[in-house]
Amino acid sequence: MENNILELQYAMDTFYFLVMGALVMWMAAGFSMLEAGLVRSKSTTEILTKNIALYAIACTAYLVIGYEIMYDGGFLLNDIALDGAKDAKGLTEAVLAESAKAGFGGDSVYSNASDFFFQVVFVATAMSIVSGAVAERMKLWAFLVFAVVMTAFIYPMEGSWTWNSQSVFGLFNLGDADEKAGLIGFGFSDFAGSGIVHMAGAAAALSGVMLLGARKGKYGKDGRIHPIPGANLPLAALGTFILWMGWFGFNGGSVLKLGDIASANSVAMVFLNTNAAAAGGVITALIVARILFGKADLTMALNGALAGLVAITAEPSTPSPLWALIIGSIGGIIVVFSIITLDKLKLDDPVGAISVHGVVGFWGVMAVPLTNDGATFLGQFVGAATIFIWVFVTSFIVWLVLKMVMGIRVSEEEEYEGVDIGECGMEAYPEFTTK
Repeated sequence: MENNILELQYAMDTFYFLVMGALVMWMAAGFSMLEAGLVRSKSTTEILTKNIALYAIACTAYLVIGYEIMYDGGFLLNDIALDGAKDAKGLTEAVLAESAKAGFGGDSVYSNASDFFFQVVFVATAMSIVSGAVAERMKLWAFLVFAVVMTAFIYPMEGSWTWNSQSVFGLFNLGDADEKAGLIGFGFSDFAGSGIVHMAGAAAALSGVMLLGARKGKYGKDGRIHPIPGANLPLAALGTFILWMGWFGFNGGSVLKLGDIASANSVAMVFLNTNAAAAGGVITALIVARILFGKADLTMALNGALAGLVAITAEPSTPSPLWALIIGSIGGIIVVFSIITLDKLKLDDPVGAISVHGVVGFWGVMAVPLTNDGATFLGQFVGAATIFIWVFVTSFIVWLVLKMVMGIRVSEEEEYEGVDIGECGMEAYPEFTTK
């Protein structure tokens, strides 16, 4: 009977991981719709092509080498079938032994394949953040080459330092100290990836935007900022709702276990807090926009929702619902001022990705000690700084090499005509085009 219960728990936790991963995968659709709604109609086909291609590249690159770098999961996922066992009987025996050692309420035991699936959709999320920030003026193939490097190497490296507790080039540990190796630790905590996923994606995006430059006509010679409205706000709103739904898998799956009372309750609280933070972000962003602009700005409300979600991602399990609401609400305030500030600095980000995922991602990381006694502000800052510096510097180098070798920006003529025609040879809304 005990073995049957442990087998059922293994099945339940594996299925839970797969369902949560599927929710995160659906976030790819959310990013696609959000970005398609916030760019001009002449750039819609190209941004959608980027999104489906980057997802495929992330899944492939992480399968080939990324998972090995991050978790020692094997080159080309060698031996992942049957969790490395020779046959089904060996798998069952190994799982039962591991489950008995962990105990029913101990560490989770689940299929290695489900772990890979859950991790790979996080990789794609990080890369999706870059897509929107460089929209409407970057060469498609330069972007896709960068996606290979980001998902195969840059992201897995910083992921290994955090979620796999590896040392940072043998210098120090972001997590616990390693007395045997003589390495200090900073106790860095990032539950589901405000820094590891979101700030990392924003750092890569920022480096690209700095080398790429702004869209033509965005900033005048007199210093004035000329807004470039998105073509389809209904799509942007739909994308936001899809991301909001997918985030329940993003944060809820990061509990890593469902099959006991304490874990199930933790998953429920994570869902509750994730939802509360997003709601708080919408409300405060809408209020701040009304105060600053005199109008209810939908795009700020949408980014407020995403900001609340990013803010709570670093620690959705320990806050009370009130704290979750506060953390998300502060994220909603931050994102409005950040978007305005980046525009003043002439950093053109068509969808606000750097503000939502980078600036608010940093806030989320730094907010962890407010509700988690095991984290410190120093440790959180060191972790955030390490992630940002690594991703920004390596990404900048890759973008710079691509710029010198193949160029990263389309021609002025292609940008004026629209990258849909120049890069993809087709339009998203051909019947609305006048010649």
